[in-house]
Amino acid sequence: MRKALAGILVMCASMAQADEVVIAALGDSLTQGYGLVQDEGFVPQLQQWLVENGAPEVRLINAGVSGDTTAGGLSRVGWTLEPEVDGMIVTLGGNDILRGLDPAQARSNIDGILQAAGAADVDVLLVGLQAPPNFGAQYKTDFDRLYPDLAETYGTLYFPSFFTGLSENGELAPPSELREWFQADGIHPNAQGVARIVAAMGPAVLELVARIEEE
Repeated sequence: MRKALAGILVMCASMAQADEVVIAALGDSLTQGYGLVQDEGFVPQLQQWLVENGAPEVRLINAGVSGDTTAGGLSRVGWTLEPEVDGMIVTLGGNDILRGLDPAQARSNIDGILQAAGAADVDVLLVGLQAPPNFGAQYKTDFDRLYPDLAETYGTLYFPSFFTGLSENGELAPPSELREWFQADGIHPNAQGVARIVAAMGPAVLELVARIEEE
């Protein structure tokens, strides 16, 4: 009787594990949660949002590394895509912009990340970023376009900007109007800013979960 019960428990545990959806969030300090206590970062807040919005079966992996560029993301995507990973949220490019790196280089790196995800049969939500005008109109155009272009090429889900939750009518407000949502450095969102970001992006993550579960 005990052996039979143990077998049933093992079977139930295996079924529960099989139903779990694992999503890796590949990114930089915005993903990692720079300057915030652990439960205030992007990944923990998104995890809680998913639980509260009908997706308790999802487990997020924080694959954010502070300071990482698109090249850094490409260099570690292989070990991020462990066999247990079903989906990936890709949020990279902010440090490329801060350093004025060539948009063509960023495009090539994210292209490589999406190729790796495709080879691993992992669904992706690609999160875009918009470059400021500091480096000229052509730089901004080239950088802004790489995300929707690659999302279309690879058939991934696409979310226009990590900072969509802090925008109005699709346009990011002037920095002077956003101070309450950012830390003192003016680059990284505070806990309240992250909450707004998560609320805006959450439905797109649910769409990623639905795509995974359909397969």
